[in-house]
Order: sequence, then structure tokens, then C-alpha cells
Amino acid sequence: MGTSVGGSAEGISDDAVVEATGRARSEWYSMLDDADAATWRHKDIATWLSDEQGVDAWWAQHLTVAYEQARGIREPGQRQDGTFEASVSRTVALDPADALQALAAVVAAELDVEPLALNLTAKHPTARFPLDSGEFVLASASPLGDGRSSIGLTWGRMTDGTRLAEIKTELREWLQSVG
Repeated sequence: MGTSVGGSAEGISDDAVVEATGRARSEWYSMLDDADAATWRHKDIATWLSDEQGVDAWWAQHLTVAYEQARGIREPGQRQDGTFEASVSRTVALDPADALQALAAVVAAELDVEPLALNLTAKHPTARFPLDSGEFVLASASPLGDGRSSIGLTWGRMTDGTRLAEIKTELREWLQSVG
């Protein structure tokens, strides 16, 4: 299922991995191969990295997904349960509640559906939009300070990865409509 969506390792330099974990990605992959981790469950790989190797939980998850993609266990955009997910984000000059309200309005207009849940009072406001296909769109906003927020869209529960690049392009266009 070839898509033009990049893997987990793209966008994060090996220098950043070394700085955060003490080893290059290739070293972690070799250690995981030596431990026969390609036959393990996702959770077991992440636990081995965090508990036995002392890797921070976020970096353990990142390395686990990157390793699974590098070894052909998981495709880019594929979740642990086998479904696929596309996510995009950008920064806007709005507080989180205003940013989410604006983003939710764009998503509602584009999908012609109202959010199932809209939480504007949380520190990280979210709105979830159910789709008839069983898929969903999640809109989110997180405070960055100085009146800015990171807004994001996730299109989830896709049965395969054939639409990932197309969906990411569409979601990026929706984000550009905010702020």
C-alpha cells in the first residue's frame, strides 16, 4: 500500500534521538534486533526501552513505532490496532478555546456534521466528529503561551492507508482556514 506519507523517524533528526536517548536510532534498532524484538508486541518493545534501558516514555514510544516501521511490522500512519490515522498541526495566534471553536466550525462545515463532544473549558480543548463510516475526526488545541496555540486535526479509524496522503492534504487545508 504505497503512500507518500512519511514514517515516524522522518522529521526527528538522529542527533535529537542521540541527545534524548544516548544512542542513535540505528544502535537502538540493532539492540532490538539482537533481543528479537521484531516478534514482540508493541507494548513489550516500549516497556523494554523505558523500563530496562531507561528511555523516557515519549522517546520509547517514538523509537518503538519507528522500529516497527523500519522492520515492516507497521506501515506509516498505522496504529497498534491495525487501523490508520492521519494527523496534522499548526500554530495560531489564538488562545486554545477560541482556536478550537474556530477549528470546530471549519470541520463542522467541511464534514456537514456537528461534533459529538465539544469541550472548550479543558486545558487542551477537543471536539470529536463521528463519521458514518465509523471513522472520526478529532480537533484539538493546546496552549503555547503568548496568546498562541497549537491546533491539530486527526482523522482516525481508517481501515487502510491508501487515503493517508490525500486526507493529510485536506486536513492541512482546513487548518489554514483558522487564525
